Amino acid sequence: MIHSHADTDEARTADRAGAAALSGVRILDLSRILAGPVCTQLLGDLGADVIKVERPRTGDDTRHWGPPFVKDLADEEAMSAYFLSANRNKRSIAVDVVQPAGQAVLRQLLSVSDVLIENFKVGGLSKWGLGYDQLCDEHPRLVYCSISGFGQTGPYAHRTGYDLLAQAMGGIMSLTGEPDGEPQKVGVGVADVMAGMYAAVAILAALRSRDRAGAGQHIDLSLLDTQVAWLANAGQGFLTSAALPARLGNAHPNIVPYQVFATSDGHIVVAVGNDAQFRRLCEFAGAARLADDPSYAANPARVRNRDELTRRLGALVRQRPSSVWLEGLERLRIPCGAVNDLEQVFADPQVLHRDMRIAMDDPTTPEGEVRLIGNPIKMSATPVTYRLAPPRLGQHTDEVLGSLARMNPTRLAQLRDQGAIA
Repeated sequence: MIHSHADTDEARTADRAGAAALSGVRILDLSRILAGPVCTQLLGDLGADVIKVERPRTGDDTRHWGPPFVKDLADEEAMSAYFLSANRNKRSIAVDVVQPAGQAVLRQLLSVSDVLIENFKVGGLSKWGLGYDQLCDEHPRLVYCSISGFGQTGPYAHRTGYDLLAQAMGGIMSLTGEPDGEPQKVGVGVADVMAGMYAAVAILAALRSRDRAGAGQHIDLSLLDTQVAWLANAGQGFLTSAALPARLGNAHPNIVPYQVFATSDGHIVVAVGNDAQFRRLCEFAGAARLADDPSYAANPARVRNRDELTRRLGALVRQRPSSVWLEGLERLRIPCGAVNDLEQVFADPQVLHRDMRIAMDDPTTPEGEVRLIGNPIKMSATPVTYRLAPPRLGQHTDEVLGSLARMNPTRLAQLRDQGAIA
């Protein structure tokens, strides 16, 4: 397990991020919940200085979405696991954007920032003078990313959007679940996560364009749009055939066998990608005759005769334990795997070897650290870095405003008395 020390001194943070891919990029992050924070955590891992702007007193909604929580030693604040999942490598400042003084603080920070990302309702920031059209003349190099449920334009633009709505309206729920069951959402907020990934790509592209052309731009990204985009081959299949795909549970619409099978002591997945693999599977199962049967020999035939083939293979797989199947099929180079629960995932030797489970020092917690999911990006010259544990609400307000906005203690005290910062 990787351990990383969470630095609070800005200079040390900058030094440690010096070799990172996005060192020197500063992001003013006005987003909350999941899509925006996923984006900015990814950019932070790559070395960007992310300043997370939160509401005084309440902060990001997800700080309170639990249990489970990680308690503070002072018992003043508990951070939810949900918040921890998307907010490392960020400095938190508590600023009230409703107050003119708070708006002025953000404008000062924009003068030393490259990116602003927000997920307010459409037009929400404009009423406080912080919309893109209100800022672009003063900050022509600013990359301004808006994430919303349905985009900045169109008949649904002013609707509130959540991951569940995007999954439902964007079609993924119609594809997920058992054939005779109800439509089913994916077990994590995958529409939010994918929107965050698309936002990160868009921001990097906009920064590259700015470096070349000298001007920033507005990025308009919606949960519904990104959900439709990652329908991928299923969506393209409908556009090509006009046939609505049926829910297949754990099966694949175009490849057979490619699904979960019950063994004598559990479950495994088998993912046969070609006819040669199918033949080896049949031989290992003691049913070589299936590979010679014209009803199953080629994949298109297997798809047509899915139900009968699955029934016959399922009866064979149930005769032996998972370990026998996994060892035998792996030896024959037939793609297969265990169906792990999360305890097994985070104890898996491959997962551990790839540093997908990390711990970051955090002296405010009883254990002195927080356990987090690692970043999957492995870069040879500019690897991701883990510099700052997920912050307490407003933890870095004085640090950021003192160093970046050049505010002295007297000015900070005035703003705090006004309730503009906390």
